Amino acid sequence: MKHYKSLIELSRVAGTPAPRIPLMNIVECNKVCSLGSEEFTGDFYMIGFKKFISGMFMYGRTRYDHDNGSMSFIKPRQALALNKLEFEENGFLIFIHEDYLTGHGLHNDIKKYGFFEYDANEALHLSPDEEQTMWDLYRKIEAEYNNNHDEYSRDIILGHVDTILKYSQRFYKRQFINRQNLSGNTVSKFNDVLTAYFDKGWLQEKGLPSVKQMATQLNISPGYLSDLLKQETGKTAIELIHLFLVSEAKNLLKGTNNNIAEVAYQLGFENLPYFSRLFKREVGLSPVQFKRNLVAN
Repeated sequence: MKHYKSLIELSRVAGTPAPRIPLMNIVECNKVCSLGSEEFTGDFYMIGFKKFISGMFMYGRTRYDHDNGSMSFIKPRQALALNKLEFEENGFLIFIHEDYLTGHGLHNDIKKYGFFEYDANEALHLSPDEEQTMWDLYRKIEAEYNNNHDEYSRDIILGHVDTILKYSQRFYKRQFINRQNLSGNTVSKFNDVLTAYFDKGWLQEKGLPSVKQMATQLNISPGYLSDLLKQETGKTAIELIHLFLVSEAKNLLKGTNNNIAEVAYQLGFENLPYFSRLFKREVGLSPVQFKRNLVAN
């Protein structure tokens, strides 16, 4: 698989205009866009807006097949392919090399946006008003990008990029609410998967459930699952897993004569101190103290 360290090399191979800024490039797709038929990786972020008619967009080995106006967010070194995409309307691509962010606040802040971890089929679907907001911001980036560059250029450009990301976060929250109404309560499905994991005895067989395992069962990416649950419950996927395990631990401590180590083993904990720390953090008492209180009462 080809890996691009520079945007200049990518533009040359893809046949797109060479970047005016070596570490950043913007491409407006006039109803057709292609970066070659083969998957590739690069040392850059990509933010893209499009309305598909046909073509192939692969990201993270997931095929994107939605035809509404939407945005996708690609992180460095993630496999990507855009081949002969035909758009219902014009689209745009923004490429930002990692090094362009060095020394800027966005270098760390961009890693906080979970949607860079989403699969392609979890793209952000925009309303017409939201589309206009994104195009307005793109035009501001474009104007500064094509201007004569000075010491303010990078801060202005990255400020607009940051605003795009903030709006994207807001619009995703709206999407989570809308999708919840359409597809049902995700937290209920998540709890059903956790309960099945426990009932099948997988805690002893496979160990503690991971967010990735739960996401696979629900056919969504770990990042999307965690952000969706955060929107619904105020807690991330791993926090809900911990709450489930502690709830089961309390039940086992109340209803059996098992000692603390046996309960921890039944719940898939290989490390007893880790189990004790997690239990105390959630309950406010250590497992030993909790068991003593049961006996005393």
